Amino acid sequence: MTGREDAVAAARGAIGARFRLHGRDPVFGLDCVGLAAIAARGGGFAGAIPADYAIRGADPSRAIDSAGLSRAVPAAPGDLLLFAAGPAQFHLAVMVPGGIVHADAMLRRVVERPGTPPWPLVGAWCFEGED
Repeated sequence: MTGREDAVAAARGAIGARFRLHGRDPVFGLDCVGLAAIAARGGGFAGAIPADYAIRGADPSRAIDSAGLSRAVPAAPGDLLLFAAGPAQFHLAVMVPGGIVHADAMLRRVVERPGTPPWPLVGAWCFEGED
């Protein structure tokens, strides 16, 4: 498997984990940053992943760039997607074939959402060293 395929598998492996704000462990719950971390590690990313990163507020694109991820244009399955979910509110998801995997606060769990996501895409990143 490639890094992107491994990232998709890792994200899909978290489906069903309960939603937990600031959650970083699927046993106890995940938020979108926790899910992104699982996919990143699955995809072979060895860089630092913030344990206490809050995604609300300023656009986190620069922080993602500086973490060692490369911009993905166009995005492909296994890439990390950043969406503008609301005013000054951002949301991370992992692109999978046919949709995204994300930590859905309303559904209170990690889910796979088919089709085009409902939020504007801010940017997409692939894990350094991927094919």
